[in-house]
Amino acid sequence: MPTPSAPPSSPAARRSTGIWAAILAGGVIMGLALGIRHVQGLFLLPVTMDRGWSRETFGLALAVQNLTWGAVQPIAGMIADRFGSARVVAGGLAFYALGLVVMAQATTPPVFVLGAGICIGVALAGTAFGAIYGAISRLVSPDRRSWALGLAGAIAGLGQFAMVPAAQVMIGAWAWTGALLALAATMALLLPLVRPLRDRPGAGQPAASANSMSAAIGEAFGHRGFWLLNLGFVACGFQLAFIATHLPAYLLDRGLPPEEAVAALAIIALANVAGTYLFGLWGGYVRRKYLLSVLYLLRAAAIALFVLLPLTSWSLHAFAAAMGFLWLGTLPLTNGLISQVFGVRYIATLFGFVFLGHQLGSFLGVWLGGHVFEATGSYDAVWLGAVALGVLAAAVHWPIDDRALVRPGGRLAPA
Repeated sequence: MPTPSAPPSSPAARRSTGIWAAILAGGVIMGLALGIRHVQGLFLLPVTMDRGWSRETFGLALAVQNLTWGAVQPIAGMIADRFGSARVVAGGLAFYALGLVVMAQATTPPVFVLGAGICIGVALAGTAFGAIYGAISRLVSPDRRSWALGLAGAIAGLGQFAMVPAAQVMIGAWAWTGALLALAATMALLLPLVRPLRDRPGAGQPAASANSMSAAIGEAFGHRGFWLLNLGFVACGFQLAFIATHLPAYLLDRGLPPEEAVAALAIIALANVAGTYLFGLWGGYVRRKYLLSVLYLLRAAAIALFVLLPLTSWSLHAFAAAMGFLWLGTLPLTNGLISQVFGVRYIATLFGFVFLGHQLGSFLGVWLGGHVFEATGSYDAVWLGAVALGVLAAAVHWPIDDRALVRPGGRLAPA
């Protein structure tokens, strides 16, 4: 006979409902936060043409955004690990709305950098991977963690996909300034979704297993694999930030119509839904470090083929589908690898430090894209750099020691 399901009011049923609510809320918030960032390349030409700025000026603002995001992420992680993720996510949503309003009103490059760079950089530290994945990692049991992180990432991918046509429609209807104001209002309306992400850092951990935050950070910084994760994440940030920001302009320079840029970003976002979910799911069965090596190697191959083959609509769409499938699969795998080795007590803090490497790469990808184009009139050198970094990232992930850390007294890092 089948086992009767738990009554709706039972603790097990309430816990299951809470987990699903956290995954859905986290996925939606992360999807719109990353979706707005994903379509910033669509704003490059309207903003620079309207304001009379260079592509390097726009690229600098987004480069500052990536660097700010990376610098603030460890601090946001520390706050989340001490006071809970919900407060960090709420603050991130408020900063996101403020940053979009400042961008829309900016008439000088410094003000635009303040909005697009500083405010939204801070906002992403509270609304993207670090805070959301940290909350879900603590709310879900270890045996379901890979699935939950992959599902939240897939929901976020749907949000990114939906944002591409939505942003294009808003820019066409209200110009780029009106589109930014509409997006600001959207982020403010997401505040009620913070409630299901109220985790309890340290809850359920025996006092004997607890580590201080400073000890946990020192432990991680003394682990060779932690540094290899940082180095590999530099490549990830470089590739994604460069493509998301400069691909639309690159396609226009090569003679393709604007619709192709929109289609490419939409395909990337849609394929990312499947890729993020599947890589998160596979991380529960295959060693994550090997999956990361394969993922980076496939990315390098996809970029190399895209640059070497003649550019057509078909080659663009194939590239977008391949890159989209490999787009954010690194995130649940990297987050899961950190929790696997160091435990989840300070997962948001430790992921924040690893993510700083990602954002250093993002800074270089966005800024160098604009700088190299202005200097040479071509993106070719940056594409080649993205290929080389992909190969390097594949190599450095393979030897990572992914065993749970053994602490003094023979204790393993608690899952």
